[in-house]
Amino acid sequence: QVQLVESGGGLVQAGGSLRLSCAASGRTFSSYTMGWFRQAPGKEREFVTVISWNGGTTYYADSVKGRFTISRDNAKNTIYLQMNSLKPEDTAVYYCAVQKPLALGVVTTIPLNYNYWGQGTQVTVSS
Repeated sequence: QVQLVESGGGLVQAGGSLRLSCAASGRTFSSYTMGWFRQAPGKEREFVTVISWNGGTTYYADSVKGRFTISRDNAKNTIYLQMNSLKPEDTAVYYCAVQKPLALGVVTTIPLNYNYWGQGTQVTVSS
């Protein structure tokens, strides 16, 4: 069983920055591929970014590319999402998740391929 706890959300003006954290339990955290997703009211959960177990592979949704950066610290069992140049359309609940074991090196953007989720943290960007 893996437990994930997100933090760092809040209210920020457009153009501002936030850094989200996701702390994970489990001795094998360093082997997990981890993702960030978000869900706005009335919308489906959407992929934001993913990072491989060693940080060697990252992938971003087009909507956040160049503005958001995912990173991880395996010594602290934590991943981060640095969000810059925030826009009102970034407003959502942000979730971190653990990707199911797939073929070596494969990262996926599909929520069904993630089997552990945090409770989410609210990010609100005002215009």
